[in-house]
Amino acid sequence: MIIFDVLTIFPALFDPFKKESLLAKAQKKKLLRLTAHNLRDWTTDKHHSVDDKPFGGGLGMVMKIEPIYKAVQKLKKKGKKSKVILFTPRGKKFTQAMAHDLSRQDQLIFICGRYEGVDERVAKNIVDMELSIGNYVLMGGEVPCMAVIETVSRLIPGVIGKPEFLQERLGKGRRKGFLEYPQYTRPEVFRARLAKGGKAINWKVPKVLMSGNHKDIEEWKSKHGKMIAG
Repeated sequence: MIIFDVLTIFPALFDPFKKESLLAKAQKKKLLRLTAHNLRDWTTDKHHSVDDKPFGGGLGMVMKIEPIYKAVQKLKKKGKKSKVILFTPRGKKFTQAMAHDLSRQDQLIFICGRYEGVDERVAKNIVDMELSIGNYVLMGGEVPCMAVIETVSRLIPGVIGKPEFLQERLGKGRRKGFLEYPQYTRPEVFRARLAKGGKAINWKVPKVLMSGNHKDIEEWKSKHGKMIAG
């Protein structure tokens, strides 16, 4: 079982995320545990402040090191394979290869920044990894955190159902990536009209997928698919 511990000032954002779909089922089967912790629980002042003005001046506020340090010290499991991850636009680009490596951990602690950033001493002294999900800036680390949790969770045996579901996409020698190819389902021919009196639609499924020839189908998937590398 992997333990996901999320440090955020908006823990309610994760309530619907963890209560729906395959993540909810995986938690019931004890394949993973996801808990969103309110970072304000580790503050000591009456206002439960988690941010302050930056030294040297500048716009906005910066998240303080104290509550983050205390939270990580409290949550980190001794004797377990654990990684502490901070989401930041300056971090390494998250990849499928990273997801595979993270899926082997016992515990992942995610720090979701807000405001103008997080005290740099957190990155230098507390976290094991700084991650980014793309070259853009979001309002906080919660959305990237959910993306990483989903990506890692689907690699845990039993989360997405039969092992064949995952292996089909991985294939031989693709541990660090997966093949994403076009897929079709019924009806074999979709017929409609764009508008009254307009051109008729007659969209068909590629014949090879209806042939039953597994070799030809696999070749078609490889030809028309895209390898999402790690």
